[in-house]
Amino acid sequence: MTEARGSSCGILAPIFQIHPTRRCNLRCLHCYSASGLEARDELTTNEIADALTDARAHGYLTASFSGGEPVLFSGLGKLLKHAKSLGMRTTVTSNGMLLNAARLNEFTSYTDVLAISLDGVPVSHDRMRDCVGAFGRMEENLAAVRASGVDFGFVFTLTRHNVDEAEWAAAYAVKQGAKLFQIHPLEEVGRAADTLTGASPDPVESAFAFLEAERIRKTWGNKLFVQLDVFHRELIAKYPERFYADERLARWPATLSSCFAPLVLEADGTVVPMGYGFSRDYAVGNIRDARLSELAPKWMAFVYPRFRDLCRRVYAQACAPSELPFLNWYELLQARAAQSERMTERMTEVMAIR
Repeated sequence: MTEARGSSCGILAPIFQIHPTRRCNLRCLHCYSASGLEARDELTTNEIADALTDARAHGYLTASFSGGEPVLFSGLGKLLKHAKSLGMRTTVTSNGMLLNAARLNEFTSYTDVLAISLDGVPVSHDRMRDCVGAFGRMEENLAAVRASGVDFGFVFTLTRHNVDEAEWAAAYAVKQGAKLFQIHPLEEVGRAADTLTGASPDPVESAFAFLEAERIRKTWGNKLFVQLDVFHRELIAKYPERFYADERLARWPATLSSCFAPLVLEADGTVVPMGYGFSRDYAVGNIRDARLSELAPKWMAFVYPRFRDLCRRVYAQACAPSELPFLNWYELLQARAAQSERMTERMTEVMAIR
């Protein structure tokens, strides 16, 4: 599954990302949550409903459901309806293979955008999905998606080897009636850390992706909104507040959304900032231990200062002179946070020996 993100690190429309289950009909090579048929992590509908209520109170305006495969979660329609009742915008990200008319009827009335994963030409898509025929089965459902009336788009996972397929994928999106084409760089977390080591796009590939996105916008801009999830160093330097590095940001925040976005709820109940699998050193907590409304004030009081420091250090790294100007901010932040977590673990081990 490919994770759809908000623009400008979520500042413009703070996103609450919900992963209700790790169950999935596929075992994709690039899956950040290592989902599959054998996965058992799953939340209850009531647990997620409470978290949605609390997240909305903390300023998150979009509820984004991913997975695993979210359409396998029986309470999806009920939760989307609840999110809409809270005044939230809603999105669902799916691999598309299970989107028959019956399933679509369960949730599209309460869905603003349906994002479908698309990993290039059919053979590339099937290879990434580790499933022969995955592309064809996804394509067979697109007529039902169009008939449902829901706005939909495609999420293209950029690797170090497939930028040349983005143009084909964008043209395919237009042909199918999609309104969104999102290019999201592979991040080597979850299963991807084992199966696609070294495949995440480097600065050279990111630069080519930027040029390709501009060409796609020029070709299809009147029909397709094109989003590229890599950032230019000049943009980062110009807008530190978008990357949580501005000294003017509140030291005593009132809401979580003023601290970071996305807010991520994983299928085991863990709540983390920024992305699935983010370092537990910065976790907000687990909604099975306490409601998000109870966890948030403690996080803002005790963890937020360390998170601000993390963002400032990554900001300095991102703004440093470089021959190539493009980078994946999320990947840098996640990597630095993981490095901090490993240091904490080593310190704990040393103290235990003493």
